[in-house]
Amino acid sequence: MRMLPDYARLAWWGWVSPRVSEPQGLVVVQGVVVSERGILLALRRELQGWELPGGVGQRGESEEEALRREILEETGIEARVESLSGEYVRTGFRPHRARVYRCRAPGDEPRPSDETPRVAWFAKEALPDTLFPWFRGPLEDALRTGPPVSRHEHQGLGAILAGVRIDLRTRWQGA
Repeated sequence: MRMLPDYARLAWWGWVSPRVSEPQGLVVVQGVVVSERGILLALRRELQGWELPGGVGQRGESEEEALRREILEETGIEARVESLSGEYVRTGFRPHRARVYRCRAPGDEPRPSDETPRVAWFAKEALPDTLFPWFRGPLEDALRTGPPVSRHEHQGLGAILAGVRIDLRTRWQGA
């Protein structure tokens, strides 16, 4: 059963790694990618639930360059970064700062990757109930017009249990 090793790696990644190897703080970029087909979401390999595509920049990359690269690597879609929609300072499990951007893309057929075995477009009104809850607020913020928001979110036991429930449900459904 692959689940237990995945959970052990995620526990290390969420509790130990940020405090040992990332003392300066982790910054991730994520995209709310919109097209005429809907909103682009990715399902990760380790903790299986739908989420926004994105990741961490490489040395010398701007945030926009990193986000375009990550979206392309994870989904096969070439997105255009439009504007910053919000910054989310998250404490607790896997402390980090997430900078979320509104992005536009053609409605091309996405392709999965090693990192994201499933990628799909979803209608705004029909987002999957297996979308991780910590992505719902940033997604809603990005779909609104207006200046970027700044939010503080604590990822405590409730967030961890919600993620495990979604992961187990997704695995059970074979999604």
